[in-house]
Amino acid sequence: MMTEEKQVLHEWFEEVWHQGNEDALFRLFAKEGIAHGLEDDEGRPIVGPEGYLTFLKAYRDAFPDIRFEIADTIQEGERVSVRCVVRGTHTGEGLGIPPTQRRVEIGGMTIGVVREGQIQEAWNIFDFRSLMGQLTGAPLDQAPFDHA
Repeated sequence: MMTEEKQVLHEWFEEVWHQGNEDALFRLFAKEGIAHGLEDDEGRPIVGPEGYLTFLKAYRDAFPDIRFEIADTIQEGERVSVRCVVRGTHTGEGLGIPPTQRRVEIGGMTIGVVREGQIQEAWNIFDFRSLMGQLTGAPLDQAPFDHA
């Protein structure tokens, strides 16, 4: 059964990431929402839809075909965990790396607190080092870790 909280996370990946729908970003992510594990230009957690928009645009520009395949969704109260596989083709320059045309695949997880139909707080763990290694061809222990 898909609860309202689970539905919010599924809509997040479909509408915000797959479709690039900025209205959905502002509808689903609370004004003071915090995205732990994702950083702004000053190394702080992303706060609010305005802060998230820069991160979203960079990745959607770099990977216009980005897709999050949701493997598991687990809920306990207002906390919803989503484990997914992220795939895309690096055809844009959103990450400051010239397009490599390489297909990438990484794993990741998000644990989101959903209240009143919005993500209030989320903890994100995605394998950005593997992503950079796939883009640069560098061994994982030497791959750059800059993900924003």
